[in-house]
Amino acid sequence: MLKLPENFQSYGDARRAGFMRLKEAKENGARVVGVYCSFVPHELILAAGASAVPLCATSEEPIAAAEADLPRNLCPLIKASYGFAKTDTCPYFYFSDFIVGETTCDGKKKMFELLNDIKETYVLQLPSSRNAAALELWKKELIAFKEKLESFYHITITDDDIRQAIRRKNRERKVMKTFFELGTLNPAPISGYELSTRTDSSGFELNIDKRCEAIEERIAQVQADWEANYKGKPSNKPRILVTGCPFGGVRDKIVKTVEELGADVVAFDSCSGVREKIELVDETMPVMDALAKKYLNINCSVMSPNNTRIEYIGEMIEEYAIDGVLEIILQACHTFNVESHLVKKYVTGRGMPYLMLETDYSTADAGQINTRLSAFLETIG
Repeated sequence: MLKLPENFQSYGDARRAGFMRLKEAKENGARVVGVYCSFVPHELILAAGASAVPLCATSEEPIAAAEADLPRNLCPLIKASYGFAKTDTCPYFYFSDFIVGETTCDGKKKMFELLNDIKETYVLQLPSSRNAAALELWKKELIAFKEKLESFYHITITDDDIRQAIRRKNRERKVMKTFFELGTLNPAPISGYELSTRTDSSGFELNIDKRCEAIEERIAQVQADWEANYKGKPSNKPRILVTGCPFGGVRDKIVKTVEELGADVVAFDSCSGVREKIELVDETMPVMDALAKKYLNINCSVMSPNNTRIEYIGEMIEEYAIDGVLEIILQACHTFNVESHLVKKYVTGRGMPYLMLETDYSTADAGQINTRLSAFLETIG
């Protein structure tokens, strides 16, 4: 595994550091909206003069409390999200003015009904297909969400407010995409563990401009180091693409292990990877049309069909010179689990090794995962 920089913050460290910034911001009158999913249009929250904060959802700790109300055979991400709220152990949830959910799966949309008893939860009704009718429905949902923000904060959000927010979020997407594209270099100049940790942790910085500046600074450091010490010295380590479910709760168990076993995780097709950052919001279109179009095009498995995800995985295999594809499925995530059949068919059809790991947030299967990852990497050679 590539050496982490001396000032590297673990996800937990970054989250704790963010707590104090958030508390201070709230004491100074900041508006804060809690979010879980990349389908929530941050531009509208920004245009309301508020910050979107990622809510706690990646730990096994609160799951036992959640299972008092939720089925045990439910996705760990959903149980952790609810458990943190129920036990009041997520400061980001505590300091949020209200929560925004979305109907990305049956488990989440029913969980949000219970969550609403703890704190006001506004749910976006996301269509499950991409066509003219779905786009129109989604546009109406986004307009209703804008009106919710206006009524909640007693403000008026103008088209100019939204355009400015679109420009700021597009800048962030470009910066984060450039950060991930460091993985196209050979040898890999930065570990996948750091790439994914820094990306997830960046959401704990409320100021989007500071967020961009911090990532740009790290990009410059990595590029300078690569140019000075590694350029022209390609590595023969297996280059791995990670795809599938959000994996923050299993990053140490899987991503870190892959790299400790001698491979480089260089690309991420995931919610916290490039999936949401592929397409910018069109700055030439009417603002609500542009937002509806962009957010409906996210390559999530809740969309049916979802051929664009398969197409983009193919493009990433070429761009990042991938040697093997690792798919992470969280237990009971049925949409990604079913779609993994299509991913496997596509990847193996290209003559490339593929491994699907279905897991949860516990460490009970860590040894088995280590064994399977070792065997997977041996097939790459």
